[in-house]
Amino acid sequence: MIEIDKESAGWRKIVPETGSPEKILTGCANFADGPVWDEADGALIFTEAWMNRSPGKIWKWRPNRGVEFVFGPCKGLGATLDLEGRLVVAGWSSRSIWRREHDGSTTVLASHYGALRINSPNDVVVHSSGAIYWTDPATGLNGNGRGADRTDDLQRYLPFESVFRVWPGSGQVEPVADDFALPNGITFSPDERLLYVNDTIRQHIRVFDVQPDGSLANGRLFYEAEADLPGTFDGMKVDVEGNVYCTAAGGIHVIDPEGKLLVRIRFPTPVGNIAWGGPDWRWMFCTLQESIYRIELKIPGVPVRRR
Repeated sequence: MIEIDKESAGWRKIVPETGSPEKILTGCANFADGPVWDEADGALIFTEAWMNRSPGKIWKWRPNRGVEFVFGPCKGLGATLDLEGRLVVAGWSSRSIWRREHDGSTTVLASHYGALRINSPNDVVVHSSGAIYWTDPATGLNGNGRGADRTDDLQRYLPFESVFRVWPGSGQVEPVADDFALPNGITFSPDERLLYVNDTIRQHIRVFDVQPDGSLANGRLFYEAEADLPGTFDGMKVDVEGNVYCTAAGGIHVIDPEGKLLVRIRFPTPVGNIAWGGPDWRWMFCTLQESIYRIELKIPGVPVRRR
């Protein structure tokens, strides 16, 4: 059962008085992740992760039309769209950032930092400049759940777990922050002046100032929470007013721009990732292990950026 923590002072700002979350899909994927709304197609795209020896796939769901297979194997977790509407995937088990072109072919955008192979990309965002930022923990190198899509190379080459950036035109890969225990969810503020990154092991969110050249500065603690219920810091998005929505203990935590908890939306099992979508971007899609929920909220989310 999904519950709204109505003891929180700010819940009425976020959640409508009427209406309830709707389970839109169940049993399709071994582990649903990487949700992103494709406005042009009116569809939610999501990944099926590598879990349980699955090769991983990409699916899409459309209202009144159900779910359909798009592509596979995908070897990924997080996903987004670039400015041209092409799918960009954090290749957790391929150890790369790759893009699916409009003709169905794929292009690897990043796989190495210098001569060293990157770790295991977890989640990814695209800046309005076209630059791609992603989190790069080493969790994909432990061999757990190794399936048909797992790379044979599980050696760790980098001594840090970081946030990376790549410019697709040049292929230049560079770390923009490298002092994490396990970087995971990542999202920009509505005006892109801030970048939020959560750390699963440290159970907190940090925020950085985005400089004019795209580098990060002034990293600081934004929010932290105890692991008092199942679930952990993972997927993360913002709404148009700058509130941050993050999967964490017990469900989804909604945090105002000052770092104060507004409300916690409780789920029966851990939520892995979230995405905004729908005709007015008020739908929040929530991926759980084998199901996806849709919740209509009061404040629209920040749309996926397009040219």
